[in-house]
Amino acid sequence: MARPLSIAVAQPRCAAHDVAANAVAHAVAVRAAAARVVVFPEMSLTGYELDATPVAPDDDRLAPIVAACAETGTLALAGAPVAGPRIGILALDADGARVVYGKVHLHRSEAIHFVPGEPAVIDVDEWRLGLAVCRDTGLPEHAAKTAALGIDGYVAGVVHADHESGLHGERARRVAADHGVWVATAAFAGPTGGGFDRTSGRSGIWSADGELLAGTGAAPDEIARAVFVK
Repeated sequence: MARPLSIAVAQPRCAAHDVAANAVAHAVAVRAAAARVVVFPEMSLTGYELDATPVAPDDDRLAPIVAACAETGTLALAGAPVAGPRIGILALDADGARVVYGKVHLHRSEAIHFVPGEPAVIDVDEWRLGLAVCRDTGLPEHAAKTAALGIDGYVAGVVHADHESGLHGERARRVAADHGVWVATAAFAGPTGGGFDRTSGRSGIWSADGELLAGTGAAPDEIARAVFVK
């Protein structure tokens, strides 16, 4: 039997293009979350800046997050532009960072700068976590293709405007109903790029029954946490 999995969603404040400062904020969130997995929003390390320079896994600026993960035993899933170029997810732990996902369903404005990735799953302590970034969560085919790989949970980093916060629960409940898995969505809070002067916050974690187990408000720096058992 897999051991319980503690998972948190974090929405740290973000400075445009400032990976070093944002990495420090991520490290603070990792320590505060005290969870096995901490999920961050889309492009959380650069802000939603479509012209941001890709972040390499061996970038020294990521060292604060790696150190925080080493201290807490955490796997952090941070958003950043990565090689490809793709809108990616970096997985960071005590051993460093690696690219684990590229956003599949790009908006038209994103497709000018990035290429799409493929559905992907990561294993954490015998739990299989399907990965998603923002628009992916709005297309049922993405969850279906990801679930076909065998998943226990579906985790996503997103950027939504302040009036779109209801989308998080709506999409999470659909994924839970369709595939019988829990869902964790980390959303940006505070201003970011791409015209998002006011973002939604309100990250959340939903059970496989579609129940909201834990959620944040709209302010930056908030964290929500839940524990799953199987």
